[in-house]
Amino acid sequence: MNRQQHWDTIFATKGERDLSWFESLPETSVRMLEAAGLNAETCVLDVGAGDSHLVDHLIARGLDCLAVLDISGAALARAQSRLGQSASIPIWIESDVAGTWTLKPMDIWHDRAVFHFLTTDQDREHYRARLLQTLKAGGSAIVATFAMDGPDRCSGLPVVRYSTESLSQEFEPDLDLVESVPHVHMTPWGGPQSFLYCRFRRSR
Repeated sequence: MNRQQHWDTIFATKGERDLSWFESLPETSVRMLEAAGLNAETCVLDVGAGDSHLVDHLIARGLDCLAVLDISGAALARAQSRLGQSASIPIWIESDVAGTWTLKPMDIWHDRAVFHFLTTDQDREHYRARLLQTLKAGGSAIVATFAMDGPDRCSGLPVVRYSTESLSQEFEPDLDLVESVPHVHMTPWGGPQSFLYCRFRRSR
């Protein structure tokens, strides 16, 4: 089973509260977006969004320069159905983040829990290439992964866990670390997961 089939199966067979990463309010992401200068004119790309509720909150704030990318068409369809008429606002991109896709330059790249699924150097290199192709000069990248004491697998797949130092090294010298925030996410069934959120600024 390839990655797209894997994630389509996940989203076709499980409800949102059956998924470990569900957040009704993505508070840490919103706070870091605000710290990056979020306003109604900001252009935001949510990478590997699945059916995350972050796009709902951004639309409610009046943003209309939004893009949502995910490898799973089933996940995007669920998000679109939930948004109703507001689903016409974002650009929807069905693609592997490490695949071939394009988007106009954006102010903020947001990734909650995609990068840690990229376990090969080639996939991480493709990810960085897409990021640099998409993020404006001076723009911000917010990347959240499992921390060193977080899970080593998720949804049946292996992940790479990161420290502040190792995650920063993945994006040097193009991105400068601005802040690093540990976060314990509580799954819908009450289990803790250790995450690391890093906010970077594009330096060149």
